Amino acid sequence: MEQFYTLVQSHAIVISAVILILAYIFIALEKIPKVTIALLGAAVVVFTGLVSQEKVGETGLNELYFINFVDFNVIFLLVSMMIIVNVTTRCGVFKWIAIELLKMTKGHPLMVLIVLSFFTAILSAFLDNVTTVILVMPITFVVAKQLDLNPIPLLIAEVFSSNIGGTATLIGDPPNIIIGSAAGFSFMNFLSELTIICLIIMVAVIGFLYLCFKKQLKTTEEKMAKILELDNSKTITDYALLKRSLLILGLVILGFITHDITHIATCIIAFIGASILLLFEKPEEAFKDVEWNTIFFFIGLFIIIGAFEAAGGIKLMADWLLKVTAGSQKITSFVILWASGILSGIIDNIPYTATMAPMIQEIELIKGRDYVLPLWWCLSLGACLGGNLTIIGAAANVIVSENAAKNGHPIKFLSFMKYGIVVVFISLSLATGYIWIRHFM
Repeated sequence: MEQFYTLVQSHAIVISAVILILAYIFIALEKIPKVTIALLGAAVVVFTGLVSQEKVGETGLNELYFINFVDFNVIFLLVSMMIIVNVTTRCGVFKWIAIELLKMTKGHPLMVLIVLSFFTAILSAFLDNVTTVILVMPITFVVAKQLDLNPIPLLIAEVFSSNIGGTATLIGDPPNIIIGSAAGFSFMNFLSELTIICLIIMVAVIGFLYLCFKKQLKTTEEKMAKILELDNSKTITDYALLKRSLLILGLVILGFITHDITHIATCIIAFIGASILLLFEKPEEAFKDVEWNTIFFFIGLFIIIGAFEAAGGIKLMADWLLKVTAGSQKITSFVILWASGILSGIIDNIPYTATMAPMIQEIELIKGRDYVLPLWWCLSLGACLGGNLTIIGAAANVIVSENAAKNGHPIKFLSFMKYGIVVVFISLSLATGYIWIRHFM
């Protein structure tokens, strides 16, 4: 075994790169659950000695200990927010808000498209995208039936909106959670940096979708009147749960906003909120709704990428990127923005971001904090907005596609991509202009 470990160490970059690339390929193929691939890859890199099994080395704590590569800021924030959001959802408050907003549209199809899109975007900024579309989809099918509309235009608009809205905040999309932890950005950093451009992109995308679907967004006055008759009196199912869950959620978000004053990490704020909420809940019920597949996918992925980083692969990537762009901050930023946007539409944006984040950290060691600041925002915008490119570009897209098919309205891959290409081009073009104005003028 000693000779085996020596051989592995002498070819560590190549072996760790092959494992990482194979993981990417199998994740993209979707033949095996991605959590299985991530955990299997993690087991291989630990077994081969690319990362260490030992917590303590000869000179003290071992820096290459495999657990050290797991970003527990990300893990605790994800688990805590999943608990808070899932418990809050059970009282029916988000569904109640959606129906009340729809009543305000008086059933006008264009206003329904706008309201559902912006509601989805705003909700996605504070809940995870999958939870958001699961909440909004049933309402969409009801409204489409009442108005005798094809629900596909509304569903496509909601998919695009969930990814755009999730881009705006630290907790809106998993890539942002990874970036926030790696870069040390607060909730307010994301809000102040990305809210404006996300709003601009939303307006542009909704305008484009209206032009595409305006012929399908037509109904009669009689059917429009039915929207006002939607019964919302029994939507809230538990008023005690409503009060305490909204109080905790509000305090957690307030904690995120005041991070720059309190300096309490966002993962700790969410952890405290989830723990208090669990005092009133059955833990087994709350934990049942946590997406454990996602959590263990992250853990396995961090270890695989950690092996590549420990071997020096991340530094090699950083040096190569700086060489290709001749060290230009502008070119490097826009290469990351557009590459992230395109690649995140083809492969899962979580492993992509998890690989790119340590690379930007490596560039920071070479070029400094000021140099990498626009790079982080380009990574966030590209990775999150690129999810709109294809129907498999983000988890929310897949959920909507599967549910649409079950309800007799399948969304074909190429049909979605026809709109996705234009939406991503609009989004990345506007993001390019925004980054240029904000950081390079």
